[in-house]
Amino acid sequence: MFRNTKRRTAGRKNFEAPVFSHGTLDSYLNNVYHGSKLTFYTLPPAGEITLDEFETWAIDRIKILNEIESCSVRNKGYKEIESIVQPMIQSTLPLNATNPEKLNKERQKDYYSHFILRLCFSRSKELREKFLKNETILFKIRYNALTSSEQQQFVKSLDMPWEFTTEEEKSALSQKLYASISSSLIYLLNLTDEQQRRAYFAQEEFIKIPFEYVAHLLPSRSVFLSKGTAYLPKFQQLQLLLNEYNQKLSTALISTSHAFPSLDEDDRILPILTHLSSGALLNLNDNEYGLSENASDINAVSVASKEIVSQFPLCGQHLMATLQTNHHLKYNGRQQFTLFLKGVGLSLEDALTFWANEFTKSMGLDKFNKEYKYNIRHAYGMEGGRINYKPWDCRTILSKPRPSKSDSHGCPYRDFSADALATSLKGMGLDDRDVQQVLDMSGKGEYTNACTKVLETKIGGGLNEHVVHPNLYFDRMRAHTKQKQQQVAADA
Repeated sequence: MFRNTKRRTAGRKNFEAPVFSHGTLDSYLNNVYHGSKLTFYTLPPAGEITLDEFETWAIDRIKILNEIESCSVRNKGYKEIESIVQPMIQSTLPLNATNPEKLNKERQKDYYSHFILRLCFSRSKELREKFLKNETILFKIRYNALTSSEQQQFVKSLDMPWEFTTEEEKSALSQKLYASISSSLIYLLNLTDEQQRRAYFAQEEFIKIPFEYVAHLLPSRSVFLSKGTAYLPKFQQLQLLLNEYNQKLSTALISTSHAFPSLDEDDRILPILTHLSSGALLNLNDNEYGLSENASDINAVSVASKEIVSQFPLCGQHLMATLQTNHHLKYNGRQQFTLFLKGVGLSLEDALTFWANEFTKSMGLDKFNKEYKYNIRHAYGMEGGRINYKPWDCRTILSKPRPSKSDSHGCPYRDFSADALATSLKGMGLDDRDVQQVLDMSGKGEYTNACTKVLETKIGGGLNEHVVHPNLYFDRMRAHTKQKQQQVAADA
């Protein structure tokens, strides 16, 4: 399915997939898409792609799925999710090129990225459920972006066991059909007026489908059933498609999980899949944080001020509080906090002053210079290999050993007890309802989602990104605070 442009593949197993000519690839992609912009991904991918494409295509798709997950966790409605995710789809996974060659490349990326992520997400029940939910939402967003004619073209390509009723059939069953959908017209389409409902019914088409495909609708009596055939209004067509897509993908993921052990012999794929699946859980993000955009007033004194510290994420606030209480941090805590403050905008000179001011409250200056000054300079790339170390992102923090009782590094959403976390959140100004939501997320292992929820609560909503880096939290919180200050000054 893929090729490595830099490594020899001779003698490797599982590398007998055919290399398609351009024409054959065209035929294959037309067969899986049937001229549509959607597919149920029923045929396995064939042909070759590079390992670089294997990873980068999957990462692009993971970013979209992670954004859907983030929006869902923050209780955003479907319309909000659609408005946020649609631009990402057009940017990274479009299927609308007019040039045939470019369209084939878009289709190939979409098709392969889906199957690559099946491998990543099939390895545990948690990952399978997450992938299933978010891929179904992605399918729904794409379907709703199609024109009516494109939607019907896609439905015809599926060869589903349904057909539309004729006008004669609808007329003969009109009373029973109307009775079956009347409540749905009220609660789903908000048509409270009887005349409106009658007018809608007169224009609506109905689908005939074997009842087993809509068994979930039978208890609610929202479907008319006759002789094993169910009659549904066209406006429920999307739900039929979502159910079918969800069922097929669920079955495929189970099959993939059974086949996964056969990949153990391939040392090219497994490291990539491991990296991708960890990114799926922790949410990949392209942003690298070096110096904050809002760092002009950050110095050795102001960085410890109440105003600045209140804009730190909880991990930063905890490290600062521990440092100011004990006038010392153990190694992992020093590493995490030094690089975080570097990302906040603290210069090397101010960093040395800041750390010396705190540490010399519990030791002499000579000891500080001898045992700790070098490590701070090293973190800023001024000693040793002179590497410009970047602040730790959430993935790095969570990969470190859990802190012992005397440690202060790590992620509070993972490492604090429920009582300690609740107390800290209330100290940040969250009300009981928001505190409980954050505790629930942390209890499920959704640590970055919990941090994102806190930031969104602090800035009053409107956050359209996921916190996967402590310095991202600070940047957004700092920008929000400055905006509020400027507004107050303008109103004065």
